[in-house]
Amino acid sequence: MSNWFSRLVTGLSKTSNKLVTGITDILTKRKLDDAVLTELEDLLLTADLGTETAGKLTQSLAKTRFGKEVTDEEVREAFAVDIARVLEPVARPLSIDPTARPFVILMVGVNGAGKTTTIGKLAKMIAAEGRSLSLVAGDTFRAAAVEQLRVWGARVNVPVIAGAENADSAGLAFDALMQAKKRGDDVLLIDTAGRLQNKDQLMLELQKVGRVLKKVDPDAPHAVLLVLDATVGQNAHAQVEAFKAMVGVTGLVMTKLDGTAKGGVVVALAEKFGLPLHFIGVGEGVDDLRPFTARSFARSLMGLSPEG
Repeated sequence: MSNWFSRLVTGLSKTSNKLVTGITDILTKRKLDDAVLTELEDLLLTADLGTETAGKLTQSLAKTRFGKEVTDEEVREAFAVDIARVLEPVARPLSIDPTARPFVILMVGVNGAGKTTTIGKLAKMIAAEGRSLSLVAGDTFRAAAVEQLRVWGARVNVPVIAGAENADSAGLAFDALMQAKKRGDDVLLIDTAGRLQNKDQLMLELQKVGRVLKKVDPDAPHAVLLVLDATVGQNAHAQVEAFKAMVGVTGLVMTKLDGTAKGGVVVALAEKFGLPLHFIGVGEGVDDLRPFTARSFARSLMGLSPEG
């Protein structure tokens, strides 16, 4: 923490403490009536939980506590339980079929979502399980992306297959899968160029990668993971819809949760799409990508200790 920031926190502590106490007082000194429920619902919306989820959470709270005095902790506990219930069906680990050699994972997403970094972190996790794998630098349009993947490959001691700049990414994916089959790799992780979900031509190119992989293995890709940047909030819905329609997304990875106040979007996506959320990222470090667990996320979101 910088000296300036420390001073700012200290200087504003009286104000911030007063505000925190004031917010607590709203709940402890008022009964849970329609006005309080509306305020709570509005608050949930500011964290991007979405209108449907926010409505369900407050309605659930009203069923058991309407007209009663409640504390802020009781409300947060109740919300955490209901949020965990929404998240539990999607908190599913990425299952790698050992009979599919290699098990092909296609990583997709818009520019800047953190795909390449996520691949590096995922590669480390897979290698740590004792599986052999290789990475494919399928973003052939950006030399920086290829170099970034090479750095990650060296860092986690995993080979990286790359082609010439601006090479056909589908052709590269085809060649990489052939090589991986010959080597007997357990997993093949394929990076793709970041693309906006509303650019039809780019999305069609992504479909082509999928078609070409099927020429080598009719079941490939075995997993299509959409990497989402949590800071985009509600825009994540449009991304899921577009990529799901074009390339049959099988699971999600949510990155940059440490850089946003919109973490509730995870809950909204679970409610709307029901797609497995395999991993969440909370930082830049190689170990900052972790499997998603419903209860710990729900309690963290509500500022509660994990033990409660």
